[in-house]
This record gives sequence, structure tokens and C-alpha cells, in this order.
Amino acid sequence: MRYTIDRCPSEGSPRLGAMTMDPLPESVGIARRRFRKLVAPYDLACSVDDCVLMISELVTNAIVYGRSEEPWVVRVAWFREGTSLRVEVHNPGFPANVRMRRPEAADAHGRGLLLVDSIAESWHAGPSRFGGTVVSFVMADAWAT
Repeated sequence: MRYTIDRCPSEGSPRLGAMTMDPLPESVGIARRRFRKLVAPYDLACSVDDCVLMISELVTNAIVYGRSEEPWVVRVAWFREGTSLRVEVHNPGFPANVRMRRPEAADAHGRGLLLVDSIAESWHAGPSRFGGTVVSFVMADAWAT
């Protein structure tokens, strides 16, 4: 299991931190724990539990749907944008394949983006600057003004 963490963002950068992980199931738990630990000093006004839930869903999706002929990683990064928090999850999948499903009650899967859509102020899916796909969400009022 391999992962890296960036705790020291550049001066003046809106990026607060980032993680890179192997696309393995145990990376989901690592992402949850590390995000919680790394944002603790920022004293967020939004629900860290909600952020952790959405990160868990998006990292799971990145692992399940990521595709590459070469070895690849899942990237998670978080940014301060005014009083909002934006979290991005990158994988080498195809942006056009990201869609919100409408699962039946008995379906075991397909609720991740529904959760993100119901909790976050907004979310977005599109091409990643690393190639592949990025899915991001925004939590408004993450910092007191």
C-alpha cells in the first residue's frame, strides 16, 4: 500500500493539501482518516463528517471506475475558495461516464453521487488536469467570515 501526502501547500496557493493513493479498497479508509487529520487545524465551520462521507464515496468511485493500461493512482486535493471548501478526486477514467444514477431500493450500488448531490453546495465532473476524470464538490461557508 503506497500513498503520499502534501501537508505544506505553497504560500498564497488556495490548495490546502493533497493525497495520492494506490487504487486499492484500503485507500478509502486512508483518505477518510488523513483528510480528517489534515483539515483539523483549519477549524472548518462545515461538517467534516459530511466531507469525509463524500470523499469516501468519490474515492470508492475513482477506484471502481478508474481505467488505465499503465499503473495509476487516485488523487485527492482540497482548496479554500473564499469561505468555501472545494475537494477534488482524480482518476484515469472517462469524464463522460460520470453520471448520477437513480437506483432501485434493492440495488446495492449507485448512491454515491446522490449523496454528494444532496450534501454539497455543488459538485462537478469533467476532464482532470492529470488526464482522466475529476469529480469535485464544494462546501459553502466552510470558514466563518
